Parts: sequence; structure tokens; C-alpha cells
Amino acid sequence: MSVLRPLATNGSDQALPGTELWFAPDWLETGQADALFAELQDAIEWETHRIRLFGREVDSPRLSSWIGNEDAAYTYSGTRFQPRPWPPALTDILRRLAQELDCRFNSVLANRYRDGRDYMGWHSDNEPALGPHPVIASLSLGATRRFVLKHRHEASRKLELPLAHGSLLVMRGDTQTNYKHSLPRTAKPMGERINLTFRRILA
Repeated sequence: MSVLRPLATNGSDQALPGTELWFAPDWLETGQADALFAELQDAIEWETHRIRLFGREVDSPRLSSWIGNEDAAYTYSGTRFQPRPWPPALTDILRRLAQELDCRFNSVLANRYRDGRDYMGWHSDNEPALGPHPVIASLSLGATRRFVLKHRHEASRKLELPLAHGSLLVMRGDTQTNYKHSLPRTAKPMGERINLTFRRILA
């Protein structure tokens, strides 16, 4: 089990300009990550969300569930999601995140990638309900997938990071203002992955 540290990029000791990134490659021990992954596959009510893309509604290319406190409704891609109740399996995770990040999350977006064909397109977690400087804590379980972060206006500012089983990536500060991120599809044989992005809805 490792602790969160500032994420150095491009072979230097400096973070990607305009970001505040923290990373722990094995934030959860293997046994803990294995148990949580297995439990969440059944404990979460997975569904295919409808999203707006290029002016029309389409099925999201992954399974998802919006989870949180009763007052943590969330509007994304033109759709308002009412939160499902917290599964007991996440109680200890929430407590540990609050201690280490000094942030009390009230919601989490759970995404389930069934294989390499499931993906997440380019976006920023910058909805008004998250506030001007949101803290996004991304916990990965299952198959390792490639995460890509790129600057909105300067293509040379880019980061690719493999998110492995039990890893935790935290994005804070101006990261969502300056950058977009994605989880690209891949043709490689790939097992299932669950990603939990913890957030705090302000209004």
C-alpha cells in the first residue's frame, strides 16, 4: 500500500503545468482491491446511461451508476441523475479518502468497462455543481487501462498514465479548467475494469 505523492511527468520532478495531480500506484493492497472489485460487480446497480453526443442521445459506451447522498443529484450531458444509495463496501474507502484528502465526498460515479471496446471520451469534470476547483479522486479496479490528460489549447502538454488495479489518481486545483481527459478504447484483449470517481456536489 502506498501513499499519495505529487505526480511528476515528462521525466522531471515538475507536475504537468496547470495541474495539481497526486498519485498512488497501489493505494489499495492487492487483496483489498481484489475483494472490492468482486463485491462491487454485484453490489452496484449497473445501467447504460443515455448521453447527448453531437446533438443526439446515444447509449454510453460503458456501464455506469451514480451513487451518493440523497441531495447529491448530478447533471451530466443534459441528463439529471438521482443518486443510488451507497453500497456498504465503500464505507471504509470514503473514510480513508476524507482523512487523506481533507475532503468529504458526497457522491461517486462508478463506471464499468466490460472490455477494451468500452471507453470514456474527452471531457472535463467541470460542471458548475462541482465548484471552480473540484477535487476528483479516481480509484481503479481490475484491468489496467491507459488514461490520457491533454491541455485544452496546447497539444504538447499531455500525459499518458496506466491506471492499474488498486491505484488512486487525484486531480485538484485548476486541472479541470485547463485540461481534458479520456480513457481510450483499445483493440487489445482486455479484462473488466471498474473506475470510481469520487466527487463533492456543492449544489
